[in-house]
Amino acid sequence: MPALVLRPELRRRLPRLLLGLVLCGLGIAVMVAADLGLGPWDVLHQGLSRLSGIPIGTVGILVGLLVLVAWLPLRERPGLGTVLNVLVIGVVIDVTLLVLTTPAALWQRWVLMLAGPVLFGIGSGYYIGAGLGSGPRDGIMTGLARRGLPVGLVRAGLELSVLALGWLLGGTVGAGTLVFALGIGPLVHLALPRLALPDVDPAPPEGTRSAR
Repeated sequence: MPALVLRPELRRRLPRLLLGLVLCGLGIAVMVAADLGLGPWDVLHQGLSRLSGIPIGTVGILVGLLVLVAWLPLRERPGLGTVLNVLVIGVVIDVTLLVLTTPAALWQRWVLMLAGPVLFGIGSGYYIGAGLGSGPRDGIMTGLARRGLPVGLVRAGLELSVLALGWLLGGTVGAGTLVFALGIGPLVHLALPRLALPDVDPAPPEGTRSAR
């Protein structure tokens, strides 16, 4: 992506980016409401939320800002989409959870749990396809990829670490965790070629898996 996006380009890309972030936030929120397990980073956010009393979306914003600090030694440049990613997804999660509660029926919880990765995958397709910057956590992976490190192993190690820490802090690990881990990559790669703008490469940079 060029360092400067001209205003007409921004007007074309920004609505798609914002739509993607809203869908990602909704996807995470319905998985929280399902209470059947979350993706690794959101298990960490939930654990920190339960420990501190701070809403999970707000915790996600704070963690995202800390992750951006980790970009400095990697000399990664955040795009507009990266900054909005940190802010918008967390706000959408918190607002959604003000009105969405955990259903009593198990089948309804499973519906929410399965809908979450689908919403997140479609949202990631719009977000990445707007070409305005990677997600803060994926930015670390792309930075490591440029330095020749084994990104797959680094990602696995990092996500297992945050998952374990989140679980120890009280975050929910369950069927949703497995569904998210196995499903989000294929969902994004299915959505991205269909949702990316024509002048945006539909193949994400190495290390990029989603809007996180």
